[in-house]
Amino acid sequence: MSGGGNGNRVESHAAGESRLAWLAMTLTPGLGPTRIIRAMRKLGVAERVFHASLTELEGLGMPAQSAQFLSDGRARKAALEEASRVVEQGAHYVTPEDEDYPQRLLEIYDPPSVLWVRGNLRLLNRPGIAVVGTRSPSPYGAGMAEMLSRDLANRGLTILSGMARGVDTAAHKGALQAVGGVAGKTVAVWGTGLDVVYPKENKRLAEQIIEAGGAIVSENPLGTFPAPQNFPIRNRILSGMSIGVLVIEAAEYSGTRITARCAMDQNRDVYAVPGNVTNKNAWGPNTLIKQGAKLTATWEDVWEDLASQVRLLLEDEQDADRAAQGASRGANESKPAGAASLFAEGPQMAEHERLVFSQLRHDEPVQLDTLMETLEGQLGSPEVFTALFELELAGRVRSMPGKNYVRAF
Repeated sequence: MSGGGNGNRVESHAAGESRLAWLAMTLTPGLGPTRIIRAMRKLGVAERVFHASLTELEGLGMPAQSAQFLSDGRARKAALEEASRVVEQGAHYVTPEDEDYPQRLLEIYDPPSVLWVRGNLRLLNRPGIAVVGTRSPSPYGAGMAEMLSRDLANRGLTILSGMARGVDTAAHKGALQAVGGVAGKTVAVWGTGLDVVYPKENKRLAEQIIEAGGAIVSENPLGTFPAPQNFPIRNRILSGMSIGVLVIEAAEYSGTRITARCAMDQNRDVYAVPGNVTNKNAWGPNTLIKQGAKLTATWEDVWEDLASQVRLLLEDEQDADRAAQGASRGANESKPAGAASLFAEGPQMAEHERLVFSQLRHDEPVQLDTLMETLEGQLGSPEVFTALFELELAGRVRSMPGKNYVRAF
């Protein structure tokens, strides 16, 4: 028995050294993911990097400065310090040799040599859709991002996005509205370190993602600040981890175009929500549709395009989830928790609410004075105010600056 215990300890130590070697290489100046993975393949065993001579390291194609940093022990010291900080943060780091590393990322040209992760590691290998778009969406764009993310998450798909302002934020919030054991999971891929929330106003959103069983992922060490060049680079991770990318509003020159291009290069499916041609942010999705992206208006447009094995996996999970929930509620319950509120039409509107709601649109705000004039003779101003208040409380209507109102999704 003692011999087996020693063997396990040796194996565990070797695995720990291998993971530390990946981290050390990643923290070495002058080395990028492609060069690191190429060097690791030549080494065969990752931890050998700690014992290689300066000449051997340079023979792996490393710049002299990088080889020196590894050879004199500074890389190992930096890796040990970073690993300690990761533990203090309650986070993890995963390498391409780890089971939790996203296997789809290994299919791309330059997979990250290390990923820093906070939250649910199991999500990294689940089927997911990346939802991306402009930081300045129209009410229609934000609403579509929220609605589609919620509906897809309700079917068990993980929603991936970058937690930037605009479409990204709406996508994460929509996913968090989904219900069920396998639903409501979202992954935020950051261009900063896990301890640097950007934008700062999304701090609470980041907490909600973790609380709901989601995850935050970055290829940047702790403490990395939001440098502009980091965000286009991280887009390949968003598309690489997903089985498809959904584009919702993007201008001609935007980071979203980079993500869509990465998706195409990585042989991922691309979906796009068509937009109003007079809106500059409709250029991106409309152009992608012309180039062959799947026109997407509802969750079914994505669902019917999924590989059959993915649909079967998600449907089996949902069936198991429903069975578990049904058992906990008793035999007289036939629908999963939350299904009535999500898929039924909900309570009937009062007449004054119906009249006000009929004048509002998803894609264009209506000003309060315009609403009053349109309904003059049918409703008095107190009834309009009351209807708007009740519709907002019910989540059917959203108020915007300047006393403007739009339908919520």
